[in-house]
Amino acid sequence: MTQVKVLFVCLGNICRSPLAEGIFRFKVRERGLSGQFKIDSCGTSDFHIGETPDSRSMANAKKNGVDYMHRGRQLKKSDFYDFDYILPMDELNMKDVERLMPEDATAEVMKMRDFDSAEVGSDVPDPYYGGENGFQLVFDILERSTESLLDELLEKHKLN
Repeated sequence: MTQVKVLFVCLGNICRSPLAEGIFRFKVRERGLSGQFKIDSCGTSDFHIGETPDSRSMANAKKNGVDYMHRGRQLKKSDFYDFDYILPMDELNMKDVERLMPEDATAEVMKMRDFDSAEVGSDVPDPYYGGENGFQLVFDILERSTESLLDELLEKHKLN
């Protein structure tokens, strides 16, 4: 069976990208498709390698019915061959990913909010320095975006 491999990327891999991974994994599991996807997240920086996600982000996700766990890691060259899709959270991370991307990379790179019906192509804001409202806003954005992404991937790859 073919697996669709999806990698979510932000700066430190403790707020946005592990949350996107958790929400996407939840949606995939909810539809009974876990075996058909490989899902992970990483950061463009080495700030939080080995750390668990931000406790505020995890608490907010749990409040919204999504429980997840992850250990921070940094984007590596092999990710461009090991994943089909790489989804940076904002323009800064998009530029970093494109800068690091080998010429013969096989992954398709698309901004996370290319899948957000509310604000196509916008950045997923970094909630790290803000309060609870910022984490809820990011959850809402990622919930919409991952739902759209999943629908598109199911159609594109003829999965059910």
